[in-house]
Amino acid sequence: MAQIGHNRRPTPLLDRVEEPADLRKLNEEQLRDFADELRSEMIEAVSATGGHLGAGLGVVELTTALHYVFDTPRDKLIWDVSHQCYPHKILTGRRDRMRSLRQGGGLSGFTSRKESVYDPFGAAHSSTSISAGLGFSVARDFRGEDNAVIAVIGDGAMSAGMAYEAMNNAGAMNSRLIVILNDNDMSIAPPVGAMSAYLSQLISSKPFLSVRSIGRELAKRFPRPIEMAAKRAEEYARGLLTGGTLFEELGFFYVGPIDGHNLDHLLPVLKNVRDSHYEGPVLIHCVTQKGKGYEPAEAAADKYHGVAKFDVVTGKQAKGTPKAPSYQNVFAAGLIAEAEHDDTIVAVTAAMPSGTGLNKFAERFPERMFDVGIAEQHAVTFCAGMACEGFKPFAAIYSTFLQRGYDQVVHDVAIQSLPVRFAIDRAGMVGADGVTHQGSYDLAYLGCLPNFVIMAPSDEVELMHMVATSCLIDDRPSAMRYPRGEAMGIEMPARGTPLAIGKGRILREGNKVAILSLGTRLADALAAADDLAARGLSTTVADARFAKPLDEDLVRRLAREHEVLVTVEEGAIGGFATQVMQFLALEGVFDKGLKFRPLTLPDRWIDHDKPDAQIAQAGLDRAGILAAVLGALGQDELESPVRA
Repeated sequence: MAQIGHNRRPTPLLDRVEEPADLRKLNEEQLRDFADELRSEMIEAVSATGGHLGAGLGVVELTTALHYVFDTPRDKLIWDVSHQCYPHKILTGRRDRMRSLRQGGGLSGFTSRKESVYDPFGAAHSSTSISAGLGFSVARDFRGEDNAVIAVIGDGAMSAGMAYEAMNNAGAMNSRLIVILNDNDMSIAPPVGAMSAYLSQLISSKPFLSVRSIGRELAKRFPRPIEMAAKRAEEYARGLLTGGTLFEELGFFYVGPIDGHNLDHLLPVLKNVRDSHYEGPVLIHCVTQKGKGYEPAEAAADKYHGVAKFDVVTGKQAKGTPKAPSYQNVFAAGLIAEAEHDDTIVAVTAAMPSGTGLNKFAERFPERMFDVGIAEQHAVTFCAGMACEGFKPFAAIYSTFLQRGYDQVVHDVAIQSLPVRFAIDRAGMVGADGVTHQGSYDLAYLGCLPNFVIMAPSDEVELMHMVATSCLIDDRPSAMRYPRGEAMGIEMPARGTPLAIGKGRILREGNKVAILSLGTRLADALAAADDLAARGLSTTVADARFAKPLDEDLVRRLAREHEVLVTVEEGAIGGFATQVMQFLALEGVFDKGLKFRPLTLPDRWIDHDKPDAQIAQAGLDRAGILAAVLGALGQDELESPVRA
C-alpha cells in the first residue's frame, strides 16, 4: 500500500516517464514500484483539486500494464466513461497540469480528443467504448494496418444495453478488438487466485490458440452435427473453468478472470493477446478494487468515487457546511411527503440513487424505489408500463443522461400520453464535470413534444409545489427541471401545494422593461431589476414557472405593456424563448415594435469551471441581463453598479 504523508513521496521512476515510450524503457521488475509512485502522485494531485478518485485508484496497475505492453498512441486505448483516466493522464504527458484538473482553463476530468493524442475517443457517458473500439478496428482493417484497439469498460457500464449491442455486432465480425472488463465490484467474478491466473495465461497463449484453431479446422471436416458438438464441448469446457460462457456466446474469446492488481498476472496475458493472430474480438476479465491502495478510500462506502479537496493523511474532505439543502434533497423531501399520502407513487433512477436524492426515498419506501442501473432507455419505458397500470412513476434522471432515453420519452411516453413524471436533475451548468454533464438541452428536446407539461422552479419552495403538481397530472407526461447544488435557503413547507397548470406569477411591477425568467435565474433577474431601477428604468419581473403550457395571458400582457421584453433561461437555443417567440410572432406582437431579447446558453460549448463563472460566460447572470436590456434600449452600460 502506498504510504502517503504530508511531504510528497519521492517518485524517481515516475520522474523518468513523461510519456508511455519512457515507461517501456523500464524493466518489468521496476513496474511494481512505478505503480506505487503513480498511485501516490494521483492521490496528491486529486487532493488539491477534487474529482473522481476511487475508480482511478483501482486501475493504476492496469493502466501501467496497458501502456507498457501496447504501443500507445499508435495502439488505441479507449476508456469507457473515463472516471478512471487520471493515472492515464499522468502517464501521457499531462502530469504537470494535474493540479488544474476540472478547474477553469485546466484539464478535463474525462478523456478528451482535443486534449491529447493519447485520448483517441472522448467519453463521460458510459458504455460507449466497445462501439467506438469496433469503429476504430474496422477503420484500421480498411486501411490495412495492424495496430491494436483496446476498450476498457467497467462492470457497471456493462449494465447498459449499448454495450451488448456492440458486443453482439463485434462477435459477428472478424475484426481484432480487445475489450478489458474492469470488474471492480465482484459482481460477476468468482474468486481469483493462482489457478485462475495460470488458466488465463494458458488460454491466451499461442499454443492454446493454435490448438484451438487446429481443432476447429479438424472439426469442420466432420459431419455438421459432430462439428457443432465439438465446438460446444470446447466452449462449455472453457466456461466451466473460467466462467466466460456468456461472452463466448456473444462471439468473444474470453480470458479470465485475473487479478487486475497483480502485474505478474496482467503482463503475460496482455502480451499473449497482443502477439496472437486470433481473428476476432477478445475479452479479458480483470478483477480490481475501487479505491485500491488508499486506506480512507478503501474504507469508505463509495470508495471515494467523487471527492472534494481532501487531506492526504486523514482523507478528510474539505466540504463546507451547506447553507441550504440541495435541490436533489428538496425533491426527495417533496416526493416522500406526497408518497406518505399516495401509495401509487413509485420512484425510478438509473444508477444514481444518491445523486438524485432517491436514496432518502428508498429509506422510507424501499419497496417503491427502483434503481435499474445504467439503463435510461429501460428506466423510461419501465415507468411507462407502470403508468399504464395506474401507478404514478417519478423518473429521477440527470438531464444529460435523459438524452439517452429520448426515443423512449417520445415513443413510449409522449405519443401515448402516459403520465410519467420526469424529475430532471442537474439542469443547466454543472461546474467541474463540464460539457458532457451539463443539462443544456432538456427544454429544447422536451419542448417540441406535444401535450408535455414542463416546469422549472425558481427556488426550493417552488420545487416542493411542482412535485405536488406532478402528482395530480394524470392525463399526460410532465417534467420539472432543477439545478445542481444548494437551494436558496428559504423556509420550506412540510408538503407542497399544487400549482395552476400553465400559470406564471409576477413578483415586481414596472412599466418600461419586462424580464420573464424560467427557473433559478430569477434571483439574478430581480437583482438586474434593482440595477435598472437605479438607472430610472421601471422593470417588471415575472416567474414563468411553466415552459409548457405557456402562460399566454402573462406573455401577452408583458409584451403589450412594456417597451422591452427579455426572457431568461439556463438552457440551450430552442427552449423556452422559442416557445415565447413563436407565440408572439403568431400574435403579431413583433409587428408593433416590441424590443425582444432571448437570453439562453450560447451556441457554443462552455468548458468546465465554477458554475458562477459558467453562468457569467453565458451572459445569464445579473450583469448579462442588465447588458441585454441596456443594449435593447441603445444605452451605454459603462459605470453600471453591477460592474463596480
